[in-house]
Amino acid sequence: MQFSLDELPLPMVYATHRVIRDCNYEFAALFGYERDELIDTGFHILYPQFADFMRTGEMWQNHMSDKKTYYDERIMRHHNQSRFWCRVRGQSSHATDPFAAALYCFEPLNRVVEHKRHKLTDRQMQVITLVAQGKKNREIAVEIGRSVRTIEMHRARIMKQISVSNAAQLIAWFERQKIDG
Repeated sequence: MQFSLDELPLPMVYATHRVIRDCNYEFAALFGYERDELIDTGFHILYPQFADFMRTGEMWQNHMSDKKTYYDERIMRHHNQSRFWCRVRGQSSHATDPFAAALYCFEPLNRVVEHKRHKLTDRQMQVITLVAQGKKNREIAVEIGRSVRTIEMHRARIMKQISVSNAAQLIAWFERQKIDG
């Protein structure tokens, strides 16, 4: 069996070197665009800030080699400038250059984007997301290219800012950010 992206019911996109080459209508609708508006456009327009686009690229570059599937959860930007949480899974068809040709699936998450209320940085939100995925400090450090000590310091600052005292409370706080119902 073969399918075109447009026949798939999940938001899917095919990209080369982080430029959208094809996507289905579900993907375009998720971001509030017409499908034709996204074709041959860089992924950077879907990120809240260009720095987020660059940081995510570095992580995926390190973890998608050898045709591995990689996923993360991140905040993305809708065409109307609103922000939303998304789980992204991707896999490259090229072993040594993961961005040469890759397929990505996007899954919107029912989680409130509230980092401004607590004045958490994008990096701190990234660390919380990885902690909530069950990753240890060492794994997080490798994934985002920082030292274990830097991750420990991020976690300590985050916990102080949101008034929690351990990892379980941190994860519970993160989970409460989801929209009820």
